[in-house]
Amino acid sequence: MGSYEAPVITIVIPSLNQGKYLEQTLSSIFQQNIPVEVFLMDGGSSDETLKVIEKWSSSLAGWRSYPDKGQAAAINEGISLGSAPYVCWINSDDWVLPKGLLRLWRDLELRPNVAFAYGYSKNYNEDTKKFVPVWVEQFSEKRLALRCIISQPSTLIRREAWNFVGGVNEDLIMVFDYDLWWRLYKEFGSPILVKKFISINRVHFETKTNKNRVLHYREAMSIVKKHHGTLPLKWTLYKPYSVWYKFVKNFINVIR
Repeated sequence: MGSYEAPVITIVIPSLNQGKYLEQTLSSIFQQNIPVEVFLMDGGSSDETLKVIEKWSSSLAGWRSYPDKGQAAAINEGISLGSAPYVCWINSDDWVLPKGLLRLWRDLELRPNVAFAYGYSKNYNEDTKKFVPVWVEQFSEKRLALRCIISQPSTLIRREAWNFVGGVNEDLIMVFDYDLWWRLYKEFGSPILVKKFISINRVHFETKTNKNRVLHYREAMSIVKKHHGTLPLKWTLYKPYSVWYKFVKNFINVIR
């Protein structure tokens, strides 16, 4: 798409020392068949990130690189700099599949009363080099209370809805996306599921979820209690496996 076209989507890339993945992330975004404006909010990386940014600087709507208040704050900051009617963020180690954002946008254009849309994703394991579908389901509050059934890099949100709920909660570290889906749902009703693969979520030992499983589970449970009212028993029963066994398993795979 030519640069003369007004952007349809504001995309924020929060980044910190993910330079080895950033090239693929940027390339995938600028290959989308839809006009975008991209803001790269780097938290002061000390790796090759700045070299990658310099290469792409003419394509970016804006960027900065200095210590900030964290990922959620960087996302809110970047979205506020844009003006497109739809918004999303793509982490600097993930990437978007061809026409992925276009598919989400088309479905939202056909449903003006829906606040956001989401599609399918695949996890790419950096160690095994294998792709595995992310657990994504048709939306219902009951299912959302059991687990996050929405894959963040495969979502697109109307700016009006984003502004209404105030963006992501900067007090959260691990599950501000999960909290956002709850707040959007409570204000605007159910989102739509686009039954197409939209993005790839890169999985490696350095991801926040792998490094901070206890905090991730604690925040997630508090979000379910807050928005759903009760905490399904599943959360208590599944915690030992999800937190401790997975952490040990991932750690062993890394040191082998």
